[in-house]
Amino acid sequence: MIRLLLIISLVFATASCSRLSRDKSRNAASERELPFKAKLSTGEDKRDITISVANKGAGVEAVRESVRFEATKYCLLNYGGSDAEWRMSSVSEDWAFTQDGDKLVFNARCIKR
Repeated sequence: MIRLLLIISLVFATASCSRLSRDKSRNAASERELPFKAKLSTGEDKRDITISVANKGAGVEAVRESVRFEATKYCLLNYGGSDAEWRMSSVSEDWAFTQDGDKLVFNARCIKR
């Protein structure tokens, strides 16, 4: 009986995971409102992503969660994993970014581990 319940639980867990990865129309949302508006765009290879965020003068630490949320959501829904490899700065050993007017622009690549 326990074995049967375990098998049924695994079937339902697997089915719900596959539904999440196939249903790209679902809007994933943060539990709380993020402080900065971030916009994601893709490169020629759809795993390469660029995220720009209107930072209102705030630095990298302040916008990090808004940027990370967009990358995690995109990678998870499109590639089945939430890992992103960020382009790193050789100077600060932190995420590299460029300033484009009033926006900070970050680059990453969705990866599977």
